[in-house]
Amino acid sequence: MRSVVLGGGIAGVTAAWYLAKEGREVTVIDRRQGVALETSFANAGLVAPGHSYTWASPRAPKILLKSLFVEGQALRLKLNADPHMWIWCLQFLRNCTAERSRVNTSRKVMLCRYAQAQLQQLAAAEHLQYDRISRGLLYLYRDEASFARGTQNMAILKDNGLPLKTLDAEQVVAREPALGAARDRIAGAIYCPTDESGDAHLFTCALKTACERLGVRFEFNTPVSAIEASGDQIVGVHTPAGLVRGDEFVLALGSWSPIIARRLGYRLPVYPVKGYSATFPVGPDHRPPELGGVDENNLVAWARFGQRLRFTATAEFAGYDTRHTPADFTTMLQAARELFPGGADYDSPTYWAGLRPMTPEGTPLIGRTRHRNLYLNTGHGHMGWTMSCGTAKLLADIMAGRQPEIDMTGMTLK
Repeated sequence: MRSVVLGGGIAGVTAAWYLAKEGREVTVIDRRQGVALETSFANAGLVAPGHSYTWASPRAPKILLKSLFVEGQALRLKLNADPHMWIWCLQFLRNCTAERSRVNTSRKVMLCRYAQAQLQQLAAAEHLQYDRISRGLLYLYRDEASFARGTQNMAILKDNGLPLKTLDAEQVVAREPALGAARDRIAGAIYCPTDESGDAHLFTCALKTACERLGVRFEFNTPVSAIEASGDQIVGVHTPAGLVRGDEFVLALGSWSPIIARRLGYRLPVYPVKGYSATFPVGPDHRPPELGGVDENNLVAWARFGQRLRFTATAEFAGYDTRHTPADFTTMLQAARELFPGGADYDSPTYWAGLRPMTPEGTPLIGRTRHRNLYLNTGHGHMGWTMSCGTAKLLADIMAGRQPEIDMTGMTLK
């Protein structure tokens, strides 16, 4: 069985590994010169079931509206003429009710817990090294009011099996001494001891090597221009090298999935949401954190990868634009210096911006389409690193005709 995976990001490479383990002959096609050079390249690095809340919440519309007039909002809306963005935004707003938020969050946390278990099994089986730290994550609050809201909101995650704990400021600093200088800025935190961090790009590169040992072929610098169908079957994909044929095809192109699928008549509810990251070198005189986490008031995440410290922030609805300027990182850098004033060399940043392939609900699209040999593994949003091994395993089960191990309601093409 010849399987062709379109996309060499973390969703595509994990899918390739699980399919190759099934004995399939797998080819991965990507337009870039290597794996994980898009969304997976410099993301937050948090494997975080403890942060599985959907972005479509009752508070989101007000934040998006405010972003049109006030700088520094965690969610930003940049007006443009793309009709696909406006259709997606309307779908997003329909999910911003308390009930839909509860349902979508419950589905996300179930998937994320399952996916983390798959990630741990895969990493152990292949002895993958990716600067992993598995001592939990901190979700930090700056004031008592937001801490109270966070504590109340965490009930839905605890109800879905996560062992969350609340910490006061002294307990936070005891857990993460690098936050000592910010003690007076901290009201408390929610600690998830089972959450982790690790470099998704390093993981994907290491997994590529493992895939190659299983016989997976990678075709880089090979953009897909179109998918050719005959009736209800995919014949092949068009590339500059010609038509690549196969017996089955997996669409794992992230934010570009709906563009390719549109030519087959699909309207995938996936749209890019831009995020920013800044990575700093850590020297012997710095005091970086050991635990990753999120500054919930500013929605700035941090994680340490060996001798690097990364901060990520912002969800910007701006289409397919990945340009950035130093001004885009102002809020992020301010939070970094406040929380960890001696954490890294903040004068030597590496800036990056990437596109998260989001669905309005926040859950990905996995599995079958109306073409009997075309499958989806896309729309992972801001949790792609956390979800990747789980969605790949679910996909492999579906393609093999097995019953998926979790309920996939809300994760399939309607």
